[in-house]
Amino acid sequence: MSTRYVAREPDAAGVIHYPEDDHAVWHTLIERQLKLVQGRACQAYLDGIERLQLPHEHIPQLADINRVLHASTGWQVAAVPALIPFDTFFRLLADKRFPVATFIRHRDELDYLQEPDIFHEIFGHCPMLTQPWFAEFTHTYGKLGLTATKEQRVYLARLYWLTVEFGLLDTPEGLRIYGGGILSSPKETLHCLSDVPERQPFDPVEAMRTPYRIDILQPLYFVLNDLERLRQLAREDIMALQQQAQALGLHAPKFPPKAA
Repeated sequence: MSTRYVAREPDAAGVIHYPEDDHAVWHTLIERQLKLVQGRACQAYLDGIERLQLPHEHIPQLADINRVLHASTGWQVAAVPALIPFDTFFRLLADKRFPVATFIRHRDELDYLQEPDIFHEIFGHCPMLTQPWFAEFTHTYGKLGLTATKEQRVYLARLYWLTVEFGLLDTPEGLRIYGGGILSSPKETLHCLSDVPERQPFDPVEAMRTPYRIDILQPLYFVLNDLERLRQLAREDIMALQQQAQALGLHAPKFPPKAA
């Protein structure tokens, strides 16, 4: 996949200088999304948002994010180009470094962007990385991906997509969101809790058998009954589960094929 975006390089002091229009886009995005996630995001995410104290008027510097993450779970964020190879992605996660592309979307793509920008990574994912159970799962995932074959990585990608990116949680108050791909998207935030999509109890083998598309609202979400389930999964033999998924084969897609 090609991209129209170029990540911004930090200066000698590690500071990234953004033009005013980029800061204005961040302001628009965070103000809008903070309103939408109230009553829809899980409490662990909201606690992470509180801990990060993200600025509204300007894009945060990665060093400010790192101070909070390191104190919370020992993680850091790492500046990367707009698109990175799978090897780089898994190696960073295995080193407890979450990749952040240091660009922000243009105004004509406020609602949807295929490639992950700094708003998606910081607002969508970093609040959850303050949570030890989430950090442990992400670290384990990175280590597994680093040694997996190309074919195995495709199954792992589905697991990541349907948990870290698009996962839901069942709570006494009702369904709540923990996936960063939902939490950084206004349309997905509303869609995932509506009557339109299908929802299933989380099963790692079933998740790895489920095809997905990155350019549509998701037709299916997997629901955890407890956030600690991901910590438990991190301590299971995920590659044995991957072999089960591969042996069983993929489910039929719940979406039409992408137009050529």
